[in-house]
Amino acid sequence: MHFGAYLTQFGPWAVFFLVALESSGIPLPGETSLVAAAVLAGNSHDGSITQIVALAAAGAIVGDNIGFWVGREYGFRLLLAHGDKIGLDEDRLRLGQYLFQRHGGAIVFFGRFVAVLRAFAAVLAGANKLPPFRFFLFNAAGGIVWACIFGFGGYGLGADFHRIAGPFGVAALALALVGLAIFSRYLRKHEARLIARARAALPGPLDLNEKAGSSG
Repeated sequence: MHFGAYLTQFGPWAVFFLVALESSGIPLPGETSLVAAAVLAGNSHDGSITQIVALAAAGAIVGDNIGFWVGREYGFRLLLAHGDKIGLDEDRLRLGQYLFQRHGGAIVFFGRFVAVLRAFAAVLAGANKLPPFRFFLFNAAGGIVWACIFGFGGYGLGADFHRIAGPFGVAALALALVGLAIFSRYLRKHEARLIARARAALPGPLDLNEKAGSSG
């Protein structure tokens, strides 16, 4: 069934559920549904764009919070129990928490605009014990800004917005991959020093350490 049929049947709530499911970690076309609904609203001039943007932002926030909870409750336990099988020993898990403490807010905010990170940034933030209040603030800001840009952009520019949004998404993904490659190289070069900082910031066994998860 074409998305337009879903939109006709379920209204703007179709955008909410698709965006929420994508944000919780299920790879679905949430952003595509937002842009398509916005373009249809612009073509019909039915005044539903404000509702579409609001529901897209709400879906992003709700879905990300579900993903964050899943990562926090289950992702960390899995990494702690089996991470050594993929090279993530306790020191590297501690380093991940330390880095998310310092840069997790930016990852959550800008991850909303990158296709792969949009589905998994919240889960990673939860698994790496980003403080919940900090996550909520950056997640809400990212979801609202993202929904406004792609919702009102699709509404105002119509089908032409696809020609902008497509290259923008590809460029964002390319920049994220380049940044990841540079960061990985930096991490390998300075891993020992960063782990020492992580140990100082997060002392004690990881399974008993609540500092990263309880502070705001």
